[in-house]
Amino acid sequence: MGSLANAAALSWLWPPTLKTPTNIQLIGSEVAIAWSDGAETFFQMEKLRAASPSAEQRGEKDIFGQRHGGTDQRQFPGVIVLNWERVGNYAIRFDFSDGHRSGLYSYELLLELARTQAS
Repeated sequence: MGSLANAAALSWLWPPTLKTPTNIQLIGSEVAIAWSDGAETFFQMEKLRAASPSAEQRGEKDIFGQRHGGTDQRQFPGVIVLNWERVGNYAIRFDFSDGHRSGLYSYELLLELARTQAS
């Protein structure tokens, strides 16, 4: 099978309609993201910090399912986003005022967070 046939056979692995950020701004205590489909999402910075997907925040599970590390802290009063950077074509890394910057927020995660805060 040629490489084009392989690509076609695997096309379901990466949806071509994946929304991507077209504009990201820090506005007051919120992060505003405009998406490639025209949608906009707004995240409270403190809640974004609490949702960090990093091992530092959530811990890591071993092969037996035991969690190691992480924190139970769920509120980060006064924490703001100081800066952000894109990571490849799939995530954003936020620099928080408490020094945290190890979480990679995939576009998929950000869209899921937006869905849950809307419901």
